[in-house]
Amino acid sequence: MTASPRTAFEKIWSTHVIAELGGGTALLQIDRLFLHDLSGSAVMRALAASGREPDSPGQVCTVIDHVVSTLPGRGVNDTRNGEGAPMIRSTRELSHRYGLTFFDVDDPRQGIVHVVSPERGVALPGLTLVCGDSHTCTVGGVGALAWGIGSTEGEHVLATQTLAQTRPKTMRVRFEGPVPSGVLPKDMILALIGQVGANGGIGYAVEFAGSAVREMPVEGRLTLCNMAIEFSAKYGFIPADDVTLAYLKGREFSPKGEAWERAAAYWRSLATDEGAVFDREVTLDCTRIKPQVTWGTSPMQVVPIDGRVPDPAEQAEEGVRAQMHRALDYMQLAPGTPLEGLAIQGAYIGSCTNARLSDLREAARVLRGRKVAPGVTAICVPGSTQVKKDAEAEGLDRVFLDAGFEWHESGCGMCGNGGRGEFSDKRVISTTNRNFEGRQGARTRTHLASPAMVAAAAVKGCITDPRHF
Repeated sequence: MTASPRTAFEKIWSTHVIAELGGGTALLQIDRLFLHDLSGSAVMRALAASGREPDSPGQVCTVIDHVVSTLPGRGVNDTRNGEGAPMIRSTRELSHRYGLTFFDVDDPRQGIVHVVSPERGVALPGLTLVCGDSHTCTVGGVGALAWGIGSTEGEHVLATQTLAQTRPKTMRVRFEGPVPSGVLPKDMILALIGQVGANGGIGYAVEFAGSAVREMPVEGRLTLCNMAIEFSAKYGFIPADDVTLAYLKGREFSPKGEAWERAAAYWRSLATDEGAVFDREVTLDCTRIKPQVTWGTSPMQVVPIDGRVPDPAEQAEEGVRAQMHRALDYMQLAPGTPLEGLAIQGAYIGSCTNARLSDLREAARVLRGRKVAPGVTAICVPGSTQVKKDAEAEGLDRVFLDAGFEWHESGCGMCGNGGRGEFSDKRVISTTNRNFEGRQGARTRTHLASPAMVAAAAVKGCITDPRHF
C-alpha cells in the first residue's frame, strides 16, 4: 500500500514524537537547545536553584549576544553595558559549570544566536531546535524545525531535552517568478506580511517554497524564516536541498565523512512530497514586488517605496482604524505622505534579520564611494564575529567607515535598544525585524527596510529607492 504524500513538517514532527499526550499535544524530543545571556542566564540559574543537572549538556550551546556592548574595542570584561554584566557573568559561570558549548565574548565563534547557529552548523535539517527568543524560527532557513520558548520551557528542556507542544496546522507560502533587480528577501517577506497581516500565521507551521525560494541563497532564506514570527507563525522553514547542503558542508558541527553522506541522504528525504496537502496556501508573484518600507509600528504596516501612508478613514473596521491612528501619531506622519523623500536621522544595519555577510555586501554596493548625509547617525553591527572578520577580509569595513558609518563588534546591539540612546526621538531606517513603539529607543520612529535601502537612505538623508543606486 502506497503511503500518503506528507509535508516536510509532518515528517520532522513525527520523528520527534516521544508520546501523544492527547488534545493534539505531543511530547517532543528536542535535539538542540541554544541559550543566550538575556533569557538563558535565567534558565540556568533556575535549574541550579532546583538542584537538577542538564539532561544532555552536549546538545546545549550558550552565547553572549543580547546584552553585551557592541562598541568597538570591547573586551571580555567590558563594563560599558553595566545592566547586562550580571547576566553575562552568570551565563559564563554556569556554562562552564555544566560543561556546555559556550561562545564567550572573546570567542571567534561569538555572535547573535540565530546567526551563529547555522553558521557553525549547530542548526541542521530535520532537527528540532529551541531558544528563548521568538526569532529562533530563523534557522528554519536550513531546514530545521525551530521555535522560540519561554524561560520555564527552557528550564524544562535543559533538564529533560523534551518539550510538550501542540501540533499546528500547515501553510505553504510560494514566492513564484523572477525577482526584480533591487528586490531583496527582506522586501519579499515584508510584502507577504503586508498581504496576510500580523496575525495571518497564528496556529501555523509555514513552509516557504516556489521558484524564487529554490534559487535563493541560504542567507536570504534565513531572512525569510526570521520574520515568520512577525506574521505570528511559530515555525517557518525551507526543506533542505542542494543549496542547503552546499552551505552546511564542512561547518564546525556538521557531520563529517561517511556520516555526512548518510545525513545528506536523510535530509533530502525530508522534502515535501508531491501532492502533500497544506491547510492553507498563499502565493506571491515576485515580479510585482518592489522594495518595501514600513510606515507604522508593525511590520504589516508596509508599502512599496513609491507608496504613500494610507488613510485610516478608508478602513472599514474600527479597531484597524484606531490602530492606524495610534501608529500615525507615534510615527508623526499624516495620511497621504509619500515614503520616498521622508527625512531620516538614523540608519542601522544589524540584527539576526540582516547582518550576515551577504547583507553587508548589499549595503556596501550602495555605500562605496559615497558619504552618509550630514545629520545622520549611521551604525553597522555585524551579526557575528565571523561575519565581521570575513567582511574585514573583503575590505567592507573600510567601505562603511569611509562612508561615515560606525563599525561595531557583533551582537544584538540596537535592534532592541541595546545602545547608548543614539536613536532616541529620531526617525531611523533599520534592517531589524520589529518597529513597535520604543523598540530602538525612547520615541524612536523606526522604518523597516532592506540593507540596500538603509544604505541608500543613509547617503541621501531620506528614505529612497535603492534601485536609483
